[in-house]
Amino acid sequence: MRKLAIIALLLLLPSILLAQRSRNRWRASRMEIQFGLGVSNFLGELGGADAIGTDFVKDLELSETNLAVELALRYKLSQRMALNTHLTYGQVSGDDALTEEFFRNYRNLNFKSNIWELGTNFEFAFVREQPGHRYRLRGVRGRRGFEIAVYGFVGVTAFYMNPKGELQKLVDGELVGTGEWVELQPLGTEGQGVEGSGKDKYNRLQVAIPMGVGFKYNFNREWGIQLQYGFRKTFTDYIDDVSTVYYDNNSIAASNGFIAAQMADKSSGEYPYITAPGEQRGDDSDKDTYMFATFSVVYKFRTGRSAYPLF
Repeated sequence: MRKLAIIALLLLLPSILLAQRSRNRWRASRMEIQFGLGVSNFLGELGGADAIGTDFVKDLELSETNLAVELALRYKLSQRMALNTHLTYGQVSGDDALTEEFFRNYRNLNFKSNIWELGTNFEFAFVREQPGHRYRLRGVRGRRGFEIAVYGFVGVTAFYMNPKGELQKLVDGELVGTGEWVELQPLGTEGQGVEGSGKDKYNRLQVAIPMGVGFKYNFNREWGIQLQYGFRKTFTDYIDDVSTVYYDNNSIAASNGFIAAQMADKSSGEYPYITAPGEQRGDDSDKDTYMFATFSVVYKFRTGRSAYPLF
């Protein structure tokens, strides 16, 4: 009986060692750097569908899609779990001129803002990659590997915003843009900073919760590509500088200046009751959302002894 146990152990030992090497193989390249290009977009008060505003995807304005760039570093905690620290830049924008919904179009506001974010995501692979041969040669024994990974992620990020609005001038009885953009946060367009308003100016540094999915394909042990989409749940409604109600424009002009009053109410003035003090300018019950979709090149660093076979 003892001899049978020893023989069985000797027969199983190569399989046990191979399985252990397979489990540890990923550790040799557990760190990856990613460089990605993609697009950004925004869901907020300005522009959107030809209907009352909403924070859902149906209010997305595709014509306001802008360029995004990302640099990231992934560290694998296990074969399924990883931490991904990223620095991402994108621009978001919105324009009431793009919607035919009467009240939003009459409001006539627009904005653009650079978004700089730095954060860390926790990733979990629903389908995990499996390292195999160094090269894909016919007739070579050993495991080929599984090149595809599909994952979801959630994290926390800090981002900096700086909304700007376009100045207007009257030409032949119509308001047209001048091409000059001014920072909106210092102007207090909803009465922030006006004496007696009780409103403080919002902070341009904010926190968000990134959530999304990704797909990765490895060409070999070092190089791969990745497609990722994620939206940011924010806790501010001022990425587009619009959130609550109109404030008295005379008070804004007296406290913050003429340009502040102009940027607070850019309507034609045909229906002054629509933009009277206390009337709706935005909807603070729906916080702003922005999103990134990126296509990245991925490179794996060698970080330890390799258990890979020669081929």
